Amino acid sequence: MKTHDIVDKTKATIENVIAKIKDPRKINRRKKNIKKMVISIIRTVILFGLCFVILYPIIQQLLQAFRAPEDANDPSVIWIPKIWSLKNFKIASIVLDYWRSVFNTFKISMISMILQIASTALAGYAFARLKFKGSGILFMIVILTIIIPPQALSLSQYIYFRSLRLIGNEVALYLMSGLGMGIRSGIFIYIFRSFFKGLPKELEESAQIDGAGVFRTFWNIMLPNARGALVTVGLFAFVWQWNDAYYVKIFEISTADFPLLTMRLINAAEGMYNALFYTGALNLIGQDVWSNPVFLALISNVCALLMMLPLLIMYLFVQKGFVESIERTGIVG
Repeated sequence: MKTHDIVDKTKATIENVIAKIKDPRKINRRKKNIKKMVISIIRTVILFGLCFVILYPIIQQLLQAFRAPEDANDPSVIWIPKIWSLKNFKIASIVLDYWRSVFNTFKISMISMILQIASTALAGYAFARLKFKGSGILFMIVILTIIIPPQALSLSQYIYFRSLRLIGNEVALYLMSGLGMGIRSGIFIYIFRSFFKGLPKELEESAQIDGAGVFRTFWNIMLPNARGALVTVGLFAFVWQWNDAYYVKIFEISTADFPLLTMRLINAAEGMYNALFYTGALNLIGQDVWSNPVFLALISNVCALLMMLPLLIMYLFVQKGFVESIERTGIVG
């Protein structure tokens, strides 16, 4: 083969390679792949960062919970306990009067949740389907209850329930929930109203043709189709009532004979010594440990963990239904 033929073939090969490199389609494909890879890396970093922010306090709280009380005086113990123990859980359960407090808190939260669902579902259906004079103004007042802080109404509520002699009685909370003035009732009314407005009117018309009245239409037709809103409102109402300390303190619901988790948790540091002294549990810890403020903070954290534990267990069972209900009701943010 002649030299010039080899040179020509080499030039042609180089030109083909350059043409392939400069091919616009391949350049665009390469750019898209690089863009996807960069977006994927950024998304992964953000997700890991968010997971760390969310899980860090939980992991830290769990590790502290299983730390023996003696480790509170050991400055070398930061994350992993040297001595693994359940003493902190025993002490925290005594401070909270745990099982009685869980039962009472669950009772109030469950009854309030049922009453909240009943009252707000009726109000939401009325605002969505029953058009009457002044309904728009009334709904605006309901929206205002979401904006107005509860502290602005607490004095009048306290005076009202004191006149009914319901201070110190959980019936005050039940009345508020049943009359549509419970915790975040305005939000629940708005959720039900939005959900009922999205249901087709043919459902009501067919029920009216069959001779059903307003309440029967609501109970037999509309409410069974509002499963997503029911689950959403029910979970929010239960959790917010479970964590409520404001109304419980105003109406003096929590007492020595009727303990509640929130008030026991708030008063954990102050009542810790008395709770351990009267139950004879001071022998679980030493005097040198007791005088350490780190130990008091440790027990308070364990008390908070025990308070959250029933909610976490409940969420594991209802997680799928809760996510589906959020999607159906269209709640975002």
